[in-house]
Amino acid sequence: MLDRMQIIICGGTGCMSSNSAKIKEEFEKVLKEMQLSDDVSTVFTGCFGLCEKGPVVIIYPEGTFYSHVKVENVREICEEHVLKGRPVQKLMVKDPIDKRRIKNFSHLNFYAKQKRIALRNCGKINPMDIKEYIAKDGYLALGKAVTEMTPQQVIDEVKASGLRGRGGGGFQTGLKWQFAANSVSEKKYVICNADEGDPGAFMDRAILEGDPHSVLEAMAICGYAIGADQGYIYVRAEYPVAIDRLNIAIDQAREYGLLGRNIFGSEFSFDIELRLGAGAFVCGEETALIASIEGGRGMPRLKPPFPAVSGLWGKPTNVNNVETFANVPVIFLKGADWFKSIGTSKSSGTKVFALGGKIVNTGLIEIPMGTTLREAIFDIGGGIPNKRKFKAVQTGGPSGGCITEKHLDTEIDFDNLIKLDSMMGSGGMIVMDEDNCMVDVARFYLDFTVEESCGKCTPCREGTKKMVEILDKICKGEGTLADLDRLEELGKTIKETSLCGLGQSAPNPVLSTLKHFREEYEAHVLHKYCPAGVCRDLTKYYIDNKCIGCGKCKTNCPVQAINGEPRSLHEIDLNICISCGACKKACPVRAIATRPAAEV
Repeated sequence: MLDRMQIIICGGTGCMSSNSAKIKEEFEKVLKEMQLSDDVSTVFTGCFGLCEKGPVVIIYPEGTFYSHVKVENVREICEEHVLKGRPVQKLMVKDPIDKRRIKNFSHLNFYAKQKRIALRNCGKINPMDIKEYIAKDGYLALGKAVTEMTPQQVIDEVKASGLRGRGGGGFQTGLKWQFAANSVSEKKYVICNADEGDPGAFMDRAILEGDPHSVLEAMAICGYAIGADQGYIYVRAEYPVAIDRLNIAIDQAREYGLLGRNIFGSEFSFDIELRLGAGAFVCGEETALIASIEGGRGMPRLKPPFPAVSGLWGKPTNVNNVETFANVPVIFLKGADWFKSIGTSKSSGTKVFALGGKIVNTGLIEIPMGTTLREAIFDIGGGIPNKRKFKAVQTGGPSGGCITEKHLDTEIDFDNLIKLDSMMGSGGMIVMDEDNCMVDVARFYLDFTVEESCGKCTPCREGTKKMVEILDKICKGEGTLADLDRLEELGKTIKETSLCGLGQSAPNPVLSTLKHFREEYEAHVLHKYCPAGVCRDLTKYYIDNKCIGCGKCKTNCPVQAINGEPRSLHEIDLNICISCGACKKACPVRAIATRPAAEV
């Protein structure tokens, strides 16, 4: 052991669910036994991003990256690496792309094309220690704004940066602040929208867990700019780790005089409180969120007036999401020109995405605007596992659409994704392969929207239910070509007549899949067949001559419908088979095929 060591343990929700807290306890126990506690510190941090490799442990000063660490590995790491300086090769991360064992995490291909701004401190600092945030220039931006700039100069700097809202709408952040500043009132509010509800999305959660002070600092800067003295963070109650760390951060900021009265000795006062949401997806819409904070039912209202004029308790209110705020301090530390130099002419900076679905590197990535979908999915994400073929990527969650292979070289920004009948959304990026049925995918997202609709307006409340009913018919083989026309008509009507963004974007997954994968819909309707083998009523499985008799399909069949001796061709008893697809997933040589149920 050459220098003082620091053992960094991922404390994000994903790794904590895999016992990272017990791993930290075990490190502390073993280090104490070895009398190394004074020389080696153990620290919980936020998410490193490469969630597929968790639990993650990084040891500094070398930066050695250990993946899939278990409690029973801790003693070996301490005895070999910490005490003798010999990294444990078998636990070092293997690059998912070129399969090499990587010593330093910075050498992973996963990080090579990323640029971390919003996630700059996640995985680097202890989020529960304000001193570590301050050591990373934390609260310098607030100090500069309050002591050296006028409120209008602060707003002008945000405008000059070109920062657009990262919650999905992409509205100019500086312009939004200007509207709130121009509203005359004795009381104004700042709200951080942390009601992240898209399936598969966890960008905001990672920032709150790994770098909560960046959000508090940005909210205070916004408060100074628009003339507000009170902020609220509306965070869903399903984020207990984020809530705990936010509470700790708020208490520490108050203790250091960075929240509260007369910040930096000025006349500016600002404080922040948490408000917990019950998990209603519609509360991601700003007026529904405001209604919830006020104690009412989370339902949107007509705009105008916009919150910047009449928001929380009828007072001017600025609402931005977590990732938007996380970018703000850096703009003041490095300058608006620096921020604008990253990305594209209309979408500056970076964007955080949650990569999920059929992808090798499941996790969080932060990439400059203008990075192509191909780079994000294949160069950073590692491509599709199990040698499957890419089929589509869904961006924007339930509000977005499916993008096909021919558009993989599209540069990612707000406007380009809209041109492809999708959207940026908050940052979900779900990858699908040839085994995904696009009719079923559309039904999944629309079914989610039906469950989350507040029911206030008829188009969303009734129209989306009718669309799900039609999709159910199609997946059962009862659909007609007229149903496809009806889906398009309903979708367009709902988009044009719904009250809020939830209803206006709800038909997007259906309309985009109808446009790009109409042949799959027609296969369901005309041939009563699901090409992907997902819709059970339309699919029967059989085993072809590629079978090597390994027995994996037989072992994984939940109803014992497969017969066959080792190293001989197996058969499926169609009288027993429930078309669940478990055999197809288990087969190592892809010998499981499908045919229309009507032909059997």
